[in-house]
Amino acid sequence: MAILQVALDLINAHRAIQIAKEAIEGGADWLEAGTPLIKAEGMDIIRELRKFGKKLVADMKTMDVGSIEAEMVAKAGADVICILALASDETIKEVVKSARRYGIEVMVDLMGIEDIESRIRELEKLGVDYICIHTAIDEQMKGKNPFSLLEKAVKISNLPIAVAGGINAEMAKKAVEKGASIIIVGGAIIKAENVREATRSIKKAMEGVIEGETKFKKYSKDELFIAFSKVSTCNICDAMHNKGAMRGIYPIKKGYHMIGKALTVKTMDGDWAKVVEAIDFAEKGDVIVVEAGEGKQAVWGELATLSAFKKGIAGVVIDGAVRDVHIIEKIGLPVFAKNVVAEAGEPKGYGDIGCEIICGGQVVRKGDWIVGDDNGVVVIPKEEAQEIANRAINVMERENRIREEIRRGSSLGKVLDLKKWERRRPDLNR
Repeated sequence: MAILQVALDLINAHRAIQIAKEAIEGGADWLEAGTPLIKAEGMDIIRELRKFGKKLVADMKTMDVGSIEAEMVAKAGADVICILALASDETIKEVVKSARRYGIEVMVDLMGIEDIESRIRELEKLGVDYICIHTAIDEQMKGKNPFSLLEKAVKISNLPIAVAGGINAEMAKKAVEKGASIIIVGGAIIKAENVREATRSIKKAMEGVIEGETKFKKYSKDELFIAFSKVSTCNICDAMHNKGAMRGIYPIKKGYHMIGKALTVKTMDGDWAKVVEAIDFAEKGDVIVVEAGEGKQAVWGELATLSAFKKGIAGVVIDGAVRDVHIIEKIGLPVFAKNVVAEAGEPKGYGDIGCEIICGGQVVRKGDWIVGDDNGVVVIPKEEAQEIANRAINVMERENRIREEIRRGSSLGKVLDLKKWERRRPDLNR
């Protein structure tokens, strides 16, 4: 029977301990003090997790001073130390020697190793106990998973193989089928509102039974519309490190969630010719995005809105002015703009369609993803869209867990332990 190891990749001890308790109640076999947790809380978190009586893995990602780190985690109460295969053979030898001395085991993470076959052979000779096939979280966001390497590792090694990297219930079932002995799950458990139920579902999946819709998945390039439909512009901005938000662009009517690829238009203030022509160039589901000068005269109104709506265009964003908003609100097309004025300009025909523009202070190119809601509009560069979509989903999922903890009686400040993590200037602490 495969083992379920829950990776507690958090930064606050009180949250990790509560989630660990709930995961054990759901059937978790092993606990893992994740690298962020160890860096944030030190060896004390290992001592606390030890109290649960479950086999405990300390994910140190050791690259140097192997003997010291193995001794540290052993004395703190860990049963297994996880180190990196990228470490030198000398470091790994020292980890193994120290582990034997203090009665713990060694798991080696192959993250970053290209030639896993030769490295696994070397690691076996060095005396390690477990091999871990791991897709790093930043690689997961771009759609990578550990399964191709897992299949190779199972064929190569006689050691128990652990697998990690965005594992949800569906993937846990697949990992067991491919021969993994230890299924390492982080986000699909620690981000769950109901950790007990999430853990139980993954355990059932490991036994071959998938219950309900699979959650906590990563989205492919073909699923970006679905991914962006699940998140807000706020989630996306967080995922982009507070970039991408258009400034001074507001919805004419609230309540829409606009998603589509940009068809860009550049024109002069009041010149609506290219803007209207873009309706005919646009594909169904596109978002027309316009740079239109100061916005003293409108370049968009009722008839353009009706035309775009009938064409199946997903929405319109105008860094400039619109009019006829009393009718636009009734048509049902999401329209975002900088200004509303009664006066229209003239169709002079200056400008271009499909060129690079600046809209709301953001560079927008044809094919970039545009998402708009009541909070405003964000632009996602097309080359980064898959990664940003998955990171935005991750932001949303983590917030769901925080929301649940607040519902249980905590507060946002207490959940995040804000005082502990404030970036204080030395002169303010005198």
